[in-house]
Amino acid sequence: MHTLAAGFWGAFFGTAALLLAGSLAAFARSLQRVALTAALSSLASSFFVAAYLGWVPVWHPERYPRLLAHSLSIVCAVLSLTMLATLGLMRRPSVAGRIRAALTALTVAVLAAGWLLDPVASLALSTVMAFSMGAAMFALGVRGTLRGDRLAGTALLGVTCVVVAVGGLSWIARDGAAAPWQVHALSAVAGIVYLATLATALWSRYSYLLELGQVVTHGPHYDPITRMRSHSETGQMVGLAFFNSKAASARPVGVITISIGNLYALENLHGCASVNHALFVCASRLRRCVPIDVEMGRLGTDGFLLLVRRAPDTRRLMHLGRLVAERLSRPVALSTSGAPADLEAGQAHWVAQVGVGVLAATPELRPSAAVAMARSMSRAAWSYASRVAWHDHASGQMRELPAVDPA
Repeated sequence: MHTLAAGFWGAFFGTAALLLAGSLAAFARSLQRVALTAALSSLASSFFVAAYLGWVPVWHPERYPRLLAHSLSIVCAVLSLTMLATLGLMRRPSVAGRIRAALTALTVAVLAAGWLLDPVASLALSTVMAFSMGAAMFALGVRGTLRGDRLAGTALLGVTCVVVAVGGLSWIARDGAAAPWQVHALSAVAGIVYLATLATALWSRYSYLLELGQVVTHGPHYDPITRMRSHSETGQMVGLAFFNSKAASARPVGVITISIGNLYALENLHGCASVNHALFVCASRLRRCVPIDVEMGRLGTDGFLLLVRRAPDTRRLMHLGRLVAERLSRPVALSTSGAPADLEAGQAHWVAQVGVGVLAATPELRPSAAVAMARSMSRAAWSYASRVAWHDHASGQMRELPAVDPA
């Protein structure tokens, strides 16, 4: 093997070793699902590459293509499960069981059919299976990306790298020592990028579960938006926003309050852990949809507060209020247990009873009065079809904000 090719493959196996070490760290934190996914991906990828490079000893060299066929089929199934887990399609136990059963049946069928063929034909059959499943994973990644799933783009890059690596390794397995070092380099780099994208996706899942476990444990003493353990910072944030608005200009301060009306009922049905999970999910959705210049904080035990300093116009506040109401009203499966292994296996299907109050408060208005007015509007919005109420300065009255702008 060319020296440069050996260097690239050394980098690949080093990356795989780092991923395996990370999986052991995750296992030590009792996150078995994340650890198992990382460990299987690392070991399967390493064995697959070693087999295609001809580093796995066999008793009968003429049957080596059959070993490659079996390796490709099994590794393809493992990586497909990893990709489906990354896309969030394995969260529900019933769906995950059906997916595992289907992939197992397909893999067994391809392996059994391969024994009816000669080794080279068996390898060709497994290669067709690999590229077919790669196309299916690519289609799922494209669908997730179009739906706005940020991890789907990462999964899409991972699928592309796997296809490139399989193609390059197939070339290397066919030509052996005659394969140019550039093919080795391209395959190794594709493998490294795949492992990096997998580590990125798993870290997102890992950090999410760590944070969720902390929220479930600490409850109301941990703020899932500002990452503070006290609600007093929200009051200071409001006072500072109004003070700066008076000092800088006469522009109003955008005050948007979100009240969730069915948290008490949720606690009575499923306990405090499910309420903490619900607050965490709502806070996560807020962070993903709220612009970076909007300040956020907890408001009491059942709501959130958004502040827009020197709000340029009321139309933007209205748009943000609609967006928040739409995002927080999406259904979610909540965990009813604080155990790390149960955090993703949600058993309580819940939809937040959201009410949003939108107010463009003038700097002359006292901060406490502005927040109280907006909070009252958010609770009144529970009875509105759009779940959004706003203060009309022209009439001085509270009105329902339509779900869409009138034509």
